[in-house]
Amino acid sequence: MPLHDPFVVADEETRTYYLYTSNEPSVSGVEGVGTMVYRSRDLRDWAPPVVVFLVSEQDGVWAADGGWAPEVHKWRGRYHLFTTVHDERRPLPVGPQNRWGVPFRLPAHARGTITAVSRSPLGPFTALSPERPTPPAHLMTLDGTLYVDPEGVPWMVYAHEWLQTVDGTMEAVRLDPDDLSRAVGDPVYLFKGSDASWLGERIPAGVPHQLPPYVTDGPQLYRSPGGLLVLLWSTYEKDTAGPGGSLSGGYVQTYAVSESGGLRGPWRQRRPLLREDSGHGMLFRTFEGELTLIVHRPFENARGKLYGMEFTADGLRVVRRRDDLDGGG
Repeated sequence: MPLHDPFVVADEETRTYYLYTSNEPSVSGVEGVGTMVYRSRDLRDWAPPVVVFLVSEQDGVWAADGGWAPEVHKWRGRYHLFTTVHDERRPLPVGPQNRWGVPFRLPAHARGTITAVSRSPLGPFTALSPERPTPPAHLMTLDGTLYVDPEGVPWMVYAHEWLQTVDGTMEAVRLDPDDLSRAVGDPVYLFKGSDASWLGERIPAGVPHQLPPYVTDGPQLYRSPGGLLVLLWSTYEKDTAGPGGSLSGGYVQTYAVSESGGLRGPWRQRRPLLREDSGHGMLFRTFEGELTLIVHRPFENARGKLYGMEFTADGLRVVRRRDDLDGGG
């Protein structure tokens, strides 16, 4: 099953797992940038994917490239799709000088998460505000995810790109509770990539501007039965950059825990859950109640991998790899 950035909805009503990922025309048979979904009753045998959303500039969507990191969340009786699109023809300003005093060398361009809606997890999804991204448009962001705080307020948590900041950050912005289509108020800073002390100092001597130092990617939040708030995220353990700053190798699945139990933290970084070029994971519970992590591995030619998980008193750990679910047709 070719897939990047997997996101699973375990729908109790239909006892069906919906696995959303970026559209791959060679698999779905449908051309275009967008979202496709696999379906399964048992996490092993999956129906061929169905395309549920396509991005089109003709339909007024502000960008027609990307289609990354689709997620589907049920809110007020409807299904809301978040997916990241971008337009390299729209330059963005770089941020302020970074903490190393290093000038920026990589261009930033328009990138952000859009919101689409449907009455069914199988779509079709329709963009709610196609003329703009949901986070602030002057920021280069990706991988928006939904978090609903204890007061019932919806937030979008997203990664602010290292291409604009060098030291990538995680941020959050409140959403319009009516339909999640627009930001309300200013973004809230959560943490920066370099807060993960296990990464070490990764800027090579002499050419600090040539390699991306700290990537933040793939946020997803989950509250444990005991009240812990964890934030899954991914980064690169090693800096490797090709032309234009492309990345390869060293993808890592890690996480942070909120010391306050709330979104504003402060956030304590933990050791990685998975290495081996694994990342962009999310947690869900199976219909049997097992806490499960899904990631893609490797980064290139990616496939999905499943792991049984459990919460500890102060964190999260991998219990077993679910290789019993590999190989389904």
